[in-house]
Amino acid sequence: MRVIENIFTSLIRHEYARSMSFGPIHEDDELPTPAPGVTYQLYLHIPFCLSLCPFCSFHRVEYQPDLADRYFDALRQEIRRYGEQGFVFDDLYVGGGTPTVNEGQLLRTLDMCNELFPIRGISVETNPSDLRPDLLHGLRDRGVRRLSVGVQSFDDGLLKSMERYEKYGSGQSIVRALEGARGIFPTLNVDMIFNLPGQTEASLAHDLDTLLAVRPEQVSYYPLMVADSARRRVAESMGPLRKSDSRRFFEQIVSALSPDYQRSTAWCFSTQGEAVDEYIIERGEYIGAGSGAFSFMNSTIHATSFSINGYCRRIAAGSSAITRSKQLSRREQMRYDFVMKLFGLSLDKAWLMKRYGRGFYLGMAVELLGMWLLGALRLSGPTLSVTPRGEYYWIIMMREFFNNVNVFRDEMRHQIRSEYDSMEHDAGINAGDKPESG
Repeated sequence: MRVIENIFTSLIRHEYARSMSFGPIHEDDELPTPAPGVTYQLYLHIPFCLSLCPFCSFHRVEYQPDLADRYFDALRQEIRRYGEQGFVFDDLYVGGGTPTVNEGQLLRTLDMCNELFPIRGISVETNPSDLRPDLLHGLRDRGVRRLSVGVQSFDDGLLKSMERYEKYGSGQSIVRALEGARGIFPTLNVDMIFNLPGQTEASLAHDLDTLLAVRPEQVSYYPLMVADSARRRVAESMGPLRKSDSRRFFEQIVSALSPDYQRSTAWCFSTQGEAVDEYIIERGEYIGAGSGAFSFMNSTIHATSFSINGYCRRIAAGSSAITRSKQLSRREQMRYDFVMKLFGLSLDKAWLMKRYGRGFYLGMAVELLGMWLLGALRLSGPTLSVTPRGEYYWIIMMREFFNNVNVFRDEMRHQIRSEYDSMEHDAGINAGDKPESG
């Protein structure tokens, strides 16, 4: 079985690396017009952190107050522009980075979104050090229904190796902060990571016991996902990466949390039966605003500039912030829907037939056969459903998918210099105004 697993994982890695390979930069790429009567989810990316964790592959830079002020001004301008184009948003997710790194600018942005659009639900990510009563109540008063706190572990040794102990406090201080945040929002989510370098069954058991004592409404337990560009940095600060303990740790997590929590996705546990996962977009189409954000419309993925200064300049000039797009082929669209929707553990066959017809089973034969051979997928009945055995394999599949998203993020970072070269040539930008790293 391990041989089949390794072959299948290698195949998925290769296939998704090809799917996330974007074409050349399109300087003035614009999103298509919104469909009449359709509402969309809006994702806002806030790419600032007080300091940068070595394992994180998301688009982020160190916080600079002046740069952040310019960035939030540009972000609000971009959001207003989408409203002028006719987009209507009823759901808002704010991720990063650390969205709460500048609470005044964040609250002002939420106020504007609520004024412009019929927002029904808002989710915001944060870190333990920002769980202050004034900020928490300010977020709640603006309609935030789900607060997601990046904890990763309560083990002081692991927090130190992740370079989070000095920034966000000890495991005990994080527990106190979480206890103070309970009851303010309908959903308090705690993000955790398993298969960390140096993690043991005992340290994981301590984390799980702590979670059960704090009892947040939702727990998201992700496998460690590290971009190739960050592997050396992670190995130096945290220790060598290994995958051999991944299955054992996952089974330990499921065993500990299942009596008290329901599964909503392969790695998300909830006391409420429903959950929001920052990695998974439930809506078929969505808009991303801000530097490093993704949008998905009409089977096309759009990505905005990863240069903070470049993003601000593009918005100020009245241009789109999008610099790259990829039209998914029918095969790639099938794969995208297969992975994303089955991550919720089941996929309606009637929906598949309406969208793709019987060609879906031919186009997805490799994935379907691989998951069937692994005993991971149940094909009978009205749905495709992930078996209990398959939940771990689905995590492998999602890990490989997002690792290749991280490869794309690295490619976008490498484009920052070329974006500036083009802007200097076309707009006479001062060559001494260097782009930021990250």
